[in-house]
Amino acid sequence: MFLVTGATGDLGRRLVRLLREREMPVRSFVRLNSRYAELENRGSEIFIGDLRRERDLHKACQGIQSIISAHGSGETSSDDAETLDYQANIDLIDQAKAARVQHFVFISVLGVDRGYEDAPVFKAKREVEKYLQASGLNYTILRPSGFASNLLPLAEQFRKTGAYVLIGDPLSRSSIVSTDDLAHLAIAAVSVEGAHNQTFPVGGPEILKREDIPHIFSLIFNREPFLLNPPLLALDGLRSAIGLFNPKLRSSLGTLRTLLANEFFTTPAETERLESTFNFKLETLETFLRRYLEV
Repeated sequence: MFLVTGATGDLGRRLVRLLREREMPVRSFVRLNSRYAELENRGSEIFIGDLRRERDLHKACQGIQSIISAHGSGETSSDDAETLDYQANIDLIDQAKAARVQHFVFISVLGVDRGYEDAPVFKAKREVEKYLQASGLNYTILRPSGFASNLLPLAEQFRKTGAYVLIGDPLSRSSIVSTDDLAHLAIAAVSVEGAHNQTFPVGGPEILKREDIPHIFSLIFNREPFLLNPPLLALDGLRSAIGLFNPKLRSSLGTLRTLLANEFFTTPAETERLESTFNFKLETLETFLRRYLEV
């Protein structure tokens, strides 16, 4: 049986759906106040608990062979980065060892090894990676770039208005990964021997400039984009103003600034290694968007 944490998130729902489509047993770790009816309807076992409680993690790991850690705190809370991205994963790894789990798949983030001191989520996930690698568990670490599913609300807004807000350098490069592809790779990592005890950068098959995204929207919806491009200095100004009243929030916005200020793309060699190891062809951002936007 698989245990999926973060089961109600964009990636988690896809993991559960794919596992159930393959008639594989899965236990979804969810919060009581989350929307988990879809997961239950698909035939997933539901475990209601709190990732910050060791006793809940202990119970959730009983009878589990494989774990996919897909939960996260987002980009705006340093406290949650420490408790959810870091401590909850450390405790989950310990409980996985105690329960003799056979394989642990950790969803990290691309660029986690670059030493971004101003990004709490990056720091937390890097420390978890190191702890997992030293744990003695069989593991696979996937370091995805931005999720394609995160662009769906922006695409729907573009459909209505033609507007797209791009903060920072339009020429900054990224390799946006299909969230469905990432779910497939996370599940396959358990059975693909070449993925065991390995770390993989995971991006889409294209290296895109950030300005390419509204142009892809333009192709899909057949309308000219109206691009709004405030400089990164605008975010810096906002952070400084917030810092006068809430220093903790100012600090936690560091992860968001890191994402906006740097490039996150996979090289052709990294993509070739990923596709070769998993015998899998990654889909483009345009293909992903067209499937979900029904155009």
